[in-house]
Amino acid sequence: MNLKINNPFKSIWGLLLVASLFFAVPTVASQQDSTAVEAQTETTVDTAGSAEADTTAAPATDEAPATTDATVSTGTSTTTAAAAEETSKIDPQVYKNFFYYVLLFLVICTVIAVIGRIHSLYVLTKKMNGKYNPLANNTFQAVLLFLFLLFFLWGTYYSFAVWGDWAWREAVTEHGKDYDQMFIVTTVLTTAVMVIMHILILTFTLIYRMRAKRKAYYYPHNDTIEKIWTIIPATVLTILVLFGFFTWRKITNVPEELQKSAIQIEVLGEQFKWSVRYPGADGKIGKRNYKLTTATNPYGIDFNDKASWDDIDATDIVIPVGKSVRFHIISKDIIHSFYIPDFRVQINAVPGMTNYFQFTPTVTTEEMRDRMNDPSYDYIMLCNKICGQGHFNMGKKVIVVTEAEYKEWLTKQGKYFTEDLQKEFAQNNTEIEVDQQTASLN
Repeated sequence: MNLKINNPFKSIWGLLLVASLFFAVPTVASQQDSTAVEAQTETTVDTAGSAEADTTAAPATDEAPATTDATVSTGTSTTTAAAAEETSKIDPQVYKNFFYYVLLFLVICTVIAVIGRIHSLYVLTKKMNGKYNPLANNTFQAVLLFLFLLFFLWGTYYSFAVWGDWAWREAVTEHGKDYDQMFIVTTVLTTAVMVIMHILILTFTLIYRMRAKRKAYYYPHNDTIEKIWTIIPATVLTILVLFGFFTWRKITNVPEELQKSAIQIEVLGEQFKWSVRYPGADGKIGKRNYKLTTATNPYGIDFNDKASWDDIDATDIVIPVGKSVRFHIISKDIIHSFYIPDFRVQINAVPGMTNYFQFTPTVTTEEMRDRMNDPSYDYIMLCNKICGQGHFNMGKKVIVVTEAEYKEWLTKQGKYFTEDLQKEFAQNNTEIEVDQQTASLN
């Protein structure tokens, strides 16, 4: 009996011992790393010292400076390589932290196992003395579950009253009202179902707990109950799905005349930034072709299309209040997500295709700052797809201004078709039209 009880503890302590050995490894590794770094530093210093000595001892001839420069450059390259190698290594503290938490987890498991063994011994002792009652803890456990129900109901209320006010703000776009209405209806229905089900489950464990002189009623099947809990949820879910479907179609299926009259803005996502392109005076965004991507034309704009000659390069997204804006969302590498929380706007940026989202802002940035009582508040456009280690950095400011401020802002922005691109375009095309030479002035 003792062997069976102690065997699990031997296994656990064996795991703890093995983990402790691994825990000691990073310390040795860090010492080796520090020794290697010191040795590398000494080598660099010696190289630099020898370079200085050579510089002092060298005669004043034309060949001496060349030798000195070569020695110094060698020392510099060695230092750079050492720094790069040191940077690429993982800090030993990372390993220490990892094994610390592994050990902590194992210790917690050991404590739980010990408590379980103590309880098993207690139950075994009660059975040997003939005093064991398997129903003794039912009431205690049922009361605990009921207390948890009270805590759960309080937590639900607290989530809505406190965190709900903190996280929820009214949408600042016209379509956002429909979106918010759909969200509120869905939240109310699902919260009601959640609360009712928890009340029933956790009160039934108290009311109908097993007792010594109580016999359970065997109720194997009831067609009426089966129909109720099948038809009602299916109907509610169908209504919610249709509600969402028609709301989404209303937002995205914009009439063609409204599409053409809206302000056109192209947003390109790539790892890890957003690029924004506005049309010029012609109101048209020029064509783009990924095959035309170069160091001077990273956007891949096709400047054979004259509509691209006056396209505007913008650092922020600036849009006028009360005017419909149509975004052309594209990606240069992988899937990103065009997401502006305050506007209730989100749609994927997919390589090889263009997605569109059109909306009308209703509140300027300054008005929102007054509402929030925060003079530094800004609307932010984010990437809502985890796209790599620089995902956190994919944010761009969205500024909503009056129409007059928007027009003034446009006049201050630069063009994509810069002088360097015009020269590159001229070299690749033997015949240059006069319009191209004045494109940057439009």
